[in-house]
Amino acid sequence: MPIGGCTVSSTLRTTVSLGHEAHSYRKFLTSRFHSLRKTGAPVDIHPEVDEALAHNKPVVALESTIITHGMPYPTSIDMAQSVENIVRSTGCIPATIGIIDGRVKIGLEPRQLEQLASRRANPLKISRRDISAAIVSGNDGGTTCSSTLIFAALAGIKVFATGGLGGVHRGGENTMDVSADLHELTRCPVGLVSAGVKSILDIGRTLEYLETLGVPVVSYGEVKDFPAFYSRKSGHQAPWNVTNAIDAARILYTHRQLGMTNGALFAVPIPEKYEATSAVIQEAVELAVRESEESGVSKLGKEVTPWLLKRVGELTQGRSLESNIALVRNTALIGGQIAQEYAILAREDGQIEACFQPSPFSAQSRTQNARGPTGQRRVGPSAVLNDGKASIVVVGCAAVDITSKVERTLSLSQKTTHPGKISLTLGGVARNIAEAAHWVLTGFRGESSTTLLMAPVGEDIFGRLITDSTQSMGMRTDGLSLVPGQQSAVCNVVLDARGGLETGIADMGLPQLWKGSEVFPVLRDHPPRFLVFDGNISADSQQSFCRCYLFCAVHLLFTPSSEPTSVAKSTRILPAVVANLGQTPRSIISYASPNLLELGCMYDEARTAFDLMSHDHWWRVIDGFSLGSSFRMELDQLAKARVSDKAPELGDLSFLVNKGVVQMAINLLPFFQHLVIKCGELGVVVVMRLGGTDVGKWAMERSNPRDRYIVAYSQASAETIVVQHFPPIHVQPATIVNTTGAGDTLVGALLAMVVQNPDTFLDVVALRDAINIAQQAAILTLQSSSAVSPLLSSLPMQPLR
Repeated sequence: MPIGGCTVSSTLRTTVSLGHEAHSYRKFLTSRFHSLRKTGAPVDIHPEVDEALAHNKPVVALESTIITHGMPYPTSIDMAQSVENIVRSTGCIPATIGIIDGRVKIGLEPRQLEQLASRRANPLKISRRDISAAIVSGNDGGTTCSSTLIFAALAGIKVFATGGLGGVHRGGENTMDVSADLHELTRCPVGLVSAGVKSILDIGRTLEYLETLGVPVVSYGEVKDFPAFYSRKSGHQAPWNVTNAIDAARILYTHRQLGMTNGALFAVPIPEKYEATSAVIQEAVELAVRESEESGVSKLGKEVTPWLLKRVGELTQGRSLESNIALVRNTALIGGQIAQEYAILAREDGQIEACFQPSPFSAQSRTQNARGPTGQRRVGPSAVLNDGKASIVVVGCAAVDITSKVERTLSLSQKTTHPGKISLTLGGVARNIAEAAHWVLTGFRGESSTTLLMAPVGEDIFGRLITDSTQSMGMRTDGLSLVPGQQSAVCNVVLDARGGLETGIADMGLPQLWKGSEVFPVLRDHPPRFLVFDGNISADSQQSFCRCYLFCAVHLLFTPSSEPTSVAKSTRILPAVVANLGQTPRSIISYASPNLLELGCMYDEARTAFDLMSHDHWWRVIDGFSLGSSFRMELDQLAKARVSDKAPELGDLSFLVNKGVVQMAINLLPFFQHLVIKCGELGVVVVMRLGGTDVGKWAMERSNPRDRYIVAYSQASAETIVVQHFPPIHVQPATIVNTTGAGDTLVGALLAMVVQNPDTFLDVVALRDAINIAQQAAILTLQSSSAVSPLLSSLPMQPLR
């Protein structure tokens, strides 16, 4: 689609190259991993690695055969952890690659590293030929250089650091015993950083074979001497050498510019202080090789190398293992430096990788998109919407957030520019909540289709950005509706140096214009467990959703506003409450999640502008609560408790009484059954109304102000009122990147926990666990440059008790 003489593609390329942080959509538009997610391939990319690649941060791949077969336990796990730490010290993200329970893992959790290193499940040594069979059999496996190269290239990782490359075995001219590592370097555009090839091999013939294959061999140092693993010199010369990480990165980057699909070998000599023992080790190598030939071990194929390395270790009484660890640590350091420089080159050039996904606005897509009765066109084929029932349907705003953060806090009233950073991320309350729920459910249950986002997107570059990035995260896009001739929702905020909001402009016209008619067939034909809608959509649409709720077994959750907070939007739900008041004895809205400011605004407007608290229904419900002096006494006791036992500087809970938080919440319970009140650094307060037999384990609970909850049971209405405070989880201020999206993340994570355990709010322990996890999720987002941290999928959750 032409825009000002440019195609959408070229315009987007220009937009994405406007600033360093704008590269956050490099992965969304071009992810090599996207096609795997669509096919359901058994490959999992660690959220930390995924986020790094999405934001063009440097990543270094690491193999796992050295963990499973190269070193004894526990040396293997210590080495693996230290190498990952060295990579991090260079500013890069480590991605150790392995196979766990038949699934390829690009980036391992600590417990998975331990699983491979301990060898409890007898992990296999996995080369290219073994990948599919090992996956089908459900085995664990350590990836060799060959298979690690494959998965690094698949994920778009440009640098891979290891100890030694495989090669031509001694006598290989007769046995044809040649490592698959060499051929893989012709297929994978990855820079392999190693201490040359293993000294048990025929180094001369290996170099000749690499020349035949057309693989660049580059010595890393002042001379062209090719290292021999334990020794800085092998007696052979490399055709090229570089003396710094910048030139090494430029070689890889030039490959990319020329469209070359092969990798390159960077041979890094072992640190000089280990050279003194190299002669002794080499003698042991020669002896071990002779022993392998005499005993027939040399004919055992892939078992030869682990046997030889173990035997050399025995002959040198552990000195070879010490040298092996040193050279691996050294290559990790150099690999991280090269990856860092490559990322800088990519940013400066505005690089976008080659696996570009076609735009949903292309001519081909237009013929497939169904036009609805309102003139809105669905982004994906309309049939897809009915392919999978969602547990959570989130309706509202999907936006692009442009965030400007000043380097140091100044008076923004000055009519001048300020130095700082500008980032481009996805936002919108509905979209944020949907993404948070998606990541948590994906991590906990491996399900990516249980959350459906339904939101309008404009026929513009931002609409395309929202759609492509949503798809690349593995989320459903069949609920996104393209509205021709309209601009997508955009929020532009300015943050101070600590990430706090200073000011902003929100262009949210599209969600208010959108009628949301696509939602009703979903509610009718495939009712979800939760229908969530935000305050950005029109009051008329909210009223229609509430009316539909009266005839569907669907829980409604209203989340007031976008982040940053907009109190005006927090009251848009009230006309819907007025229109449906008295039609059901239960609260019209099952859940609402205001912050303290929004709670006050909702209460004031309900009491004054809408006069809801003079309605007969309100009086009947409030009278039925029968809250008397005992409740007020217990509330006073609760107010004396500390906000957090771990942070006495936060004071006590007197704000619950002094600022009328509990009073306002109880007065809103006739309309909202569960109020999850976000109190920022003061934690979370839940005020809820449980009726009849639907009380769960609260029926056995009594008020416990010391444990921060009050339970009030009414014999008149058989209802139970619960007020519970949850202390905040401390977060170091220096780790906070920005504050937008944290509240939405908390709501989305909590929703996911309720989907996992529908009785969450009926159990004091389950609720405490769920809020704790939701707060952990919010902290991860506070520490992320994204509106919602993809690290949510790695939250350490256990089944709720």
